[in-house]
Amino acid sequence: MTLSDIPAVNKLLKKAYESTSAPIIELVAAQTNDPFRVLVGTILSARTKDACTAGACGRLFQHVRTPDDLKKISQDKLEKLIYPVGFFRDKARHLKELPHVLEEKFGGILPSTVEELCELPGVGRKTANLVVALGFDKPGICVDVHVHRITNRLGLITTKTPYDTEMALRKILPIRYWKTWNSYLVSFGQTRCAPRNPRCVDCPIKAYCNACQ
Repeated sequence: MTLSDIPAVNKLLKKAYESTSAPIIELVAAQTNDPFRVLVGTILSARTKDACTAGACGRLFQHVRTPDDLKKISQDKLEKLIYPVGFFRDKARHLKELPHVLEEKFGGILPSTVEELCELPGVGRKTANLVVALGFDKPGICVDVHVHRITNRLGLITTKTPYDTEMALRKILPIRYWKTWNSYLVSFGQTRCAPRNPRCVDCPIKAYCNACQ
């Protein structure tokens, strides 16, 4: 895959994405239009399947809609509400710490930049970029294992870590694709381009993929 192929590949990935169910965090963003709940949902979703995340979000958001709500709820109850998401105890602790860090560092206002969001408990660049893109509707390149794997498999870039992938994509990917690139590739990675035994037969972007040549 070359840089000139990006528009064509993006169009095909979009078509494939539209035939699948939207990721849970996109649903949270669409239903709430609330960056805070997008952040909370994204924290819960790490290393957790969408169905499990959806259940946890549904239970938690009955009690928590603002940072102040997190102050009023015990960590023990948080753990029970979000169980069985992966690392639920760590995530409950991060959520409990969140409103205090927001107040100390940002005057209680949720920041809208990747660098500032990364100062919050339990937030790395992947989460921060997703919140920027889905919560604040600003350009952000969220790189998870799917984005890292597929962009390298295609031959668009050659990188060793998700961080390197993000930095490389920031240089070469037109900004108009930033907000949706993660959604398209995550969906594609979950449904077709798996880590092992990818479904290359009849793959819509096979002609552009270095691994298939």
